[in-house]
Amino acid sequence: MDVAVIGAGPVGLMLAAELRLGGAEVVVLERRATPDERPRANGLGGRIVEQLDHRGLLARFRAEAAFAGPFPGFPFGPVPLNFAGLDTPMRGLMLQQPRMEALLAERAVELGAEIRRGHELADLDTVRGPDGSYRLGARYVVGCDGAHSRVRELAGIGFPGTTDDELMRLGHFRTDLPLFTSELRRGWNRRPGGRVLVTSLTPGVLIAGVREVAPEPAGEPTLEEFRAAVRRVLGTDLALGEPLWLSRTVSSARLAERYRAGRVFLAGDAAHVFPAGGSSLNVGLLDAVNLGWKLAAVVRGAAGESLLDSYHAERHPVAARTLTQTRVQALLDRLTGEDGDALRTLFGELAALPPATRHLAGLLRDADELPYVPDLPLTVGGRATRVAEVMRAARPVLFDFAGRADLREAAGPDVKIVTADCPEAPADALLARPDGVIVFSGDDPAALREAMTAPGR
Repeated sequence: MDVAVIGAGPVGLMLAAELRLGGAEVVVLERRATPDERPRANGLGGRIVEQLDHRGLLARFRAEAAFAGPFPGFPFGPVPLNFAGLDTPMRGLMLQQPRMEALLAERAVELGAEIRRGHELADLDTVRGPDGSYRLGARYVVGCDGAHSRVRELAGIGFPGTTDDELMRLGHFRTDLPLFTSELRRGWNRRPGGRVLVTSLTPGVLIAGVREVAPEPAGEPTLEEFRAAVRRVLGTDLALGEPLWLSRTVSSARLAERYRAGRVFLAGDAAHVFPAGGSSLNVGLLDAVNLGWKLAAVVRGAAGESLLDSYHAERHPVAARTLTQTRVQALLDRLTGEDGDALRTLFGELAALPPATRHLAGLLRDADELPYVPDLPLTVGGRATRVAEVMRAARPVLFDFAGRADLREAAGPDVKIVTADCPEAPADALLARPDGVIVFSGDDPAALREAMTAPGR
């Protein structure tokens, strides 16, 4: 077995599909016997939407999404951002996590990945399954097993950071009652003892939440516990309806010291957890896209082992930058009293300035500063197409816009060559990695050959 992916959440399943596209054998191990039906995330936004387009998955997601298109705005903690007029729109999808997982599992299996549910990692070489323990025998192991990662623990990778003193309870409730009132507006409602959320993404389903400084109780969350927390913060009861799902979480801000320890890698929440919503899954799925083609290339013998070091070098700074901006979001939300009101008012005024809006939108879209190939309109062999369609096979691609045989020859045998007419071509040729990162742009064959051998190409 080439790669064992531990955890069948969205990140693990996306990684499995990427590995199979690259030609690696992969098994996904998930300790739960059945898929997790908790709607812990409700959508995606930013560069990951473009990457789904590159893999031909966007149409599947859009077919089931409650919303798909450019976000007109987005909350930065408690401060709303208006994206009208941005040069680069932030594309988004509103789709609950169980459906995301189902679609990604479907794709991974289509490509030949094996998913074993009810199989739990005992150590890096041993698995406990329904029929007993067995040897894993994988060349590489990737931990996509969440914030309490067993893989990270076994690899001895530190996970420094902080844990909040606020407890958040969240629930989805089926109701035919009015969802919002003059006293409770849509979104988070601030009170002296905490904050209460009321919102909805699906007709007839209320999403309610309550934040307060409190210890986390033992056992599974209950409806009465949720109601009592609402009463403490609001000073009154809230009509909720029939509970569909209840959870409680304590927010943390943590980043793994390293993403690689020998043959072991971390991705998603196993590598980073952020104290504000809206970024975790986006960053984690992009981890998978970055790591997948690299592991597959090394397994196939198409690249040396040193290529794998570029995973930490490229993705760790992204998580660190995301951790910074989500800490700010959490602080803006958490700070109470007149000081908090003053900070939110002034930050909102500054955030409304066009340069600040662009900067914050860029952080939310993707904190990655690598250059990505734009989705240029192309004509190939007389047929209109797009860059995203060319990238579906997850191979390195040389886009030859000038009919240059010398550039095509310099690219080498492992590269897909696309000779295309493009009125918006930025150079004679572009060389894009399987994840869409541009590693060459120009007209010099020698520079192209050098780019082919550079680390992280």
